[in-house]
Formats: sequence, C-alpha cells, structure tokens
Amino acid sequence: MSQLSVRHLEVRYGDLVGVADVSLEVAEGSVVALLGSNGAGKTTTLNAIAGLVRTNRGSIDWGGASITNLPAFAIVPRGLALSPEGWRLFVGQTVEQNLRLGASALGEKRRLPALLERAYAIFPRLAERRHQRAGTLSGGERQMLALARALMSEPKLLMLDEPSLGLAPAIVDALYETLQRLHREGLTLLLAEQSVPLALDIADYAYVLQTGRTVLEGKAKDLAGDPQVQQIYLGIGAA
Repeated sequence: MSQLSVRHLEVRYGDLVGVADVSLEVAEGSVVALLGSNGAGKTTTLNAIAGLVRTNRGSIDWGGASITNLPAFAIVPRGLALSPEGWRLFVGQTVEQNLRLGASALGEKRRLPALLERAYAIFPRLAERRHQRAGTLSGGERQMLALARALMSEPKLLMLDEPSLGLAPAIVDALYETLQRLHREGLTLLLAEQSVPLALDIADYAYVLQTGRTVLEGKAKDLAGDPQVQQIYLGIGAA
C-alpha cells in the first residue's frame, strides 16, 4: 500500500483552476518526480498535500488515513515536510533561528540539539553561517537552509518544489548529491522539477502534469528514454 495517495485532486483560487484532476502515489522509500512546465500545477499539488491550500475535490491519504484539508500545523507532525519554491525563509532571522522554527511542530523539544547537529553535519556551510541572517545568504545557501529547515521536523516524506531553480550548476549537483544521500538513509522524496533530466536521474517513478491534470505516468527510466514522450509532454527536443 502506498504511503501517500492523492486521488482526483482539484484546487480552485476563486474562478481560477490551480489543479483540475491530479492523482499520484508515493510508496515508502521511493523517489517520485512531478514534472511539467511552469503553471502545470506542480506547486499547487504540493501545497495542497502540505495543507497550505484547501482542496475543492478529491482526497489525500497518508499512511492509510485522510489528511485532506488538514492545516499545515497538523500535517507536519505526521511526518510530511515541504521545502517550498523560493525558499520562504525568515530573512531577518539567523540561520539557526530559521532551523529552530523548522522544529517547532515537534512535541519533543529535547530532540532539538541533535537535530541542529544533524543539519549542520549535512550542510557544513550552514554551521559556518549559523549566526548570520538568512537574508544575507547566497542563493545556494538559502536553498540549503530551506532544505535543512524542512528536515528539522524529522519527516518521513520530504517534498521539494523546484529545488534547482535559479542555482548555479555546481550548486545543483551538490544539492542533488545530498538528496540522494538522504534517500539512501531512508527518506522518501516527492520532487517537483522543471529540470526533467535532473528529476528523472534521481527518481524511480514520475508523473507528468499538463494544465492541472495528470496526463502521463511511468518508470523514470522509461520516460527518460522515450523521445516522443519528452517532445510531446515535456517540451524537450525538436517539434
């Protein structure tokens, strides 16, 4: 049984349709990619799962229980965390203050020192910057902080929204190496990416969204090796 199951998700912003009909499954221990162009509905889908926007139709089940339209503060303690697009850091707060806020949903505050130590071990650069305000960090450092902050809640499933966006290639390579290491350590990943080669390289399975709908799914290696699929659905290659 899949750990996360999304069925016929619909999200509206007034008269605008953010997501029309999205279904996906994320099995425990897997890496699932959510692909599609800008505006396809990837961010809205992740935000709905994370409890940041309300759904108008459909269901979201996690570990066999419904989490549909639960607020974010009730979802994070269940083991889901989102590292959002654009980072959404508290720029006036220090690196360490941002990290501490990431652990605020945990009931067990005694875990905080160990979680901070783990975050700094994964991202040594953040340890060097721990007393620096988040607003003064580089783009790569901000992405590290957003990811580390999400990890502070000890998620079983980590969702990432466009983690490579706007970053230099060397920073992206290092980020994806970190994600692969976290996966090897047992973390389940749901990854929304516009960079199709990056996502398909790390993923086991992928879903393609177009205009707010799931239009294609399959094993990542099959989608990566199908030129027609890449041209029609992902905009790669000659028309």
